[in-house]
Amino acid sequence: MKLSNTSLRVVTSVAMLAVLALVFVLEMYFPKIHAVRWVSMLIVLGSIVETILCFCKTKAEEFQKHSMTFVLFVMWLIFVLFSAYFVGSRPWIMLGLLMIIVGADTGAWLCGKIFGGDKMWEKVSEHKTWSGQIGGIVCGTLMALLYGWIVKDARPELILTGISVALLSQYGDLTTSFIKRRLGIKDFSNLLPGHGGILDRFDGWIYVLPVFWLIIK
Repeated sequence: MKLSNTSLRVVTSVAMLAVLALVFVLEMYFPKIHAVRWVSMLIVLGSIVETILCFCKTKAEEFQKHSMTFVLFVMWLIFVLFSAYFVGSRPWIMLGLLMIIVGADTGAWLCGKIFGGDKMWEKVSEHKTWSGQIGGIVCGTLMALLYGWIVKDARPELILTGISVALLSQYGDLTTSFIKRRLGIKDFSNLLPGHGGILDRFDGWIYVLPVFWLIIK
């Protein structure tokens, strides 16, 4: 029986959550392995390889037309790779960021589906709506507060952190949508069924990690 795209998305999400849980268990009980750091870097490295492969498949005239945009994007992803190395050394900060990003992504998707409404930037992404962005900010902020409750450090600043990370993650999503429009593709790959490629799933990182690296340096 062939699963629907939504079912594939759910199954893949559960699998990724299981991997994430394993990584943080390893970090908790075997900290010298630095599981969070290396897995984070592996994800970003996979995104870089995936992106370069997409660029290689682009028609020559199309690549030349947008070559500077593509080159700058890969250079930025390399910067994200370095950011993952340094932010990954603070595994519980990385956990908080992941919680907010996932919450923002889920909230944006659900609210966009339920409420619809005006598009944010239809020429870049035909599915992103203002209601989705608001829902993403609300859910991301709630996840930030949940993180504060988990680590028993519920500072008021977590509200600002939740809003900022939720916004940055959504604009990371818009950036990759812009690149995909230039490439004329729907997804960077089909490595993660129901989600697309690695970068399709983890595009929320591309601004969040560099900004937090600069903050915690």
